[in-house]
Parts: sequence; structure tokens; C-alpha cells
Amino acid sequence: MAKVKGDIVLDIEKCKGCELCIAACPQESLEQSRTVNSKGYLYIVKIEDNCTGCVSCALVCPEGAITVYRQTGNKKKQIAKIDNVNQDTTITVNE
Repeated sequence: MAKVKGDIVLDIEKCKGCELCIAACPQESLEQSRTVNSKGYLYIVKIEDNCTGCVSCALVCPEGAITVYRQTGNKKKQIAKIDNVNQDTTITVNE
């Protein structure tokens, strides 16, 4: 069985640095940056390349600032993105 490798893309302009994703990450792959975004928030950055694509970070993000990708073999596909955070929340998780 191939090892599952994940990746995330953080929209730093949406991020308000609440740190919920840091607490939710079982791989301890995230931390708060030392610089601010254009809104003045210390946004979250990925610090480790050990993400498994578990989607925990995206599920707890109140701003919908995290998109999760999962890769097995040579294919990388988007598996989770949270949209419409300020209205009816849409959660899509593809396995």
C-alpha cells in the first residue's frame, strides 16, 4: 500500500491567526507566522512536510482559508475545501 502524502494551501489573506488549525493538526505541521498579512493578522504557515491530508485543519478553520490535497503515487487531488463560511457552510470531502 502506498503511503498517503498530504498538502495544504493556506490563503494567508483570509487567515485571522486563530490557531484552531494548529491545535487540530495531529502531525504538528502548522505554526503562526512572524509576519502579518495585509489585514494585520499573524497568519498560519506550514512548517513541516509531514501532512497526511487528514483535513482536520480545514474542518476547524472558521475563515475557510485552508484547502487540503492528498497524494498517493504520482496523483495529487483536492480532497477538502470549505466554502461560504459567512453564510451556509459547504463542506466537500472527496476520498
